[in-house]
Amino acid sequence: MSLRAGFESLERETQVDTLSIEGDIPAWLQGSLIRTGPAKFEVGDESYRHWFDGLGMLHAFQFQGGDVSYANRFIESGSYCEARDEGRIVRSEFGTDPCRSIFKRAAQILSPDEVTDNANINVTKLAGQYVSMTETPPPIAFDDETLETEGYFEFDDDVDGDVTTAHPHRDTDRSHVYNYLTAFGRRSTYRIYRQPFESRTREVISEIDVNTPRYMHSFGASQQYVILVEFPVVIYPLQMVFRGETFAEHLIWEPDRGTRIRVIDKESGELVGTGTTEPFFAFHHINAFEQDGELVVDLVAYPDTGIIDDLYLDELRNETTSLVAGQMRRLRMSPEAENIRHERLFDEYLELPRIHPSRVGRRHRHVWAGSQGESAPFVNQIAAFDLDDREVSTWHEPSCYPGEPIFVERPDAEAEDDGVLLSIVLDTDEETSFLLVLDAATLEPIGRARVSHHVPFGFHAQYFDEGPEVRDG
Repeated sequence: MSLRAGFESLERETQVDTLSIEGDIPAWLQGSLIRTGPAKFEVGDESYRHWFDGLGMLHAFQFQGGDVSYANRFIESGSYCEARDEGRIVRSEFGTDPCRSIFKRAAQILSPDEVTDNANINVTKLAGQYVSMTETPPPIAFDDETLETEGYFEFDDDVDGDVTTAHPHRDTDRSHVYNYLTAFGRRSTYRIYRQPFESRTREVISEIDVNTPRYMHSFGASQQYVILVEFPVVIYPLQMVFRGETFAEHLIWEPDRGTRIRVIDKESGELVGTGTTEPFFAFHHINAFEQDGELVVDLVAYPDTGIIDDLYLDELRNETTSLVAGQMRRLRMSPEAENIRHERLFDEYLELPRIHPSRVGRRHRHVWAGSQGESAPFVNQIAAFDLDDREVSTWHEPSCYPGEPIFVERPDAEAEDDGVLLSIVLDTDEETSFLLVLDAATLEPIGRARVSHHVPFGFHAQYFDEGPEVRDG
């Protein structure tokens, strides 16, 4: 088995009550790690083109007294069910468009029932219900024990939009989820909203009209502010109706526009300030916080959108191709988005970053992420970044390719890094995948639980325990 196995379809749905354990699984882990991600890349004789397009599958690892069970199941989205029933790709995805007719494409874009709902990016809980998400609304609900699809999550409001993020922010101080929608039109609108933890009703706190909306996979949120970092990746909505191209092909890199930053007050919804800085691109924010009268925003930055092209499946399956790699960048500015400065915090490459859930919106010291070793074609190690000491440590094993590392705090922890990391790892030598448990402070292996098949590379997971809900994404 080679690295490309991580981009090959997994057709089998399984349930295993007890996985084989190597080492020890801490008995205090009493929750579930649930991840979504692409798992089916071919339908009949047709193939999806981009990593983001694969039909979504849930993977759940349940911890109980040192034992681990496992189950996986396809998300029965409209995209999945129609493809299964018709034996072909039916709905357009991020980088795949089966429908090149202008008239059919216009009908698909204008009809909510025809837009992709392939929820393969992230999972969370809304109003007590488990949901899987993509960048189009609404989320898809599922049963956390059986992983059975339960249908769309129903909001009790009429807030609408065409695209959203699969990275909502949980504000535990206010007991609200924050996110935003973009509504396309001749003049498009960003709608920033908040939603009480136990409610299905969203409240729009701010609407910002824009002539040319931009693509933002995630956003920043400090204790006081929502921060939209608008990279110069422009979308022309009307062209999507009349040009037979994929959504990815409609993301136009226009660096002369620069990167625009908008700061919105969480309480009042007031647009506190707007500023422009040098062009760059990012998928993922790490954190944002206020410090000494300034606003600090950390993210994984790329020089341009070349990374999107790198993630087409033909490129990823070519093991001689190396990804454009992201680096940790810190932006400092006034709350009015003035006097914006950039600082590269580390030379090491990283993606899929995570921090301690309690540090979201507050100053953090530790970041954990997938990382690329020198000359590696893909993420092949887990890195721990200490921002105070500016030190980096890594976990790496030959022929092993880890996914996003999820931090889980140890009971009665006294330090920010006192806990474990959970990551799903592809082992190309053993031709299987395993759940890896690392000590978060030292990156020393504690234990692993192996499944009998490969788990395709995915995006985001969450750990759900029996206490309060955790931070999402």
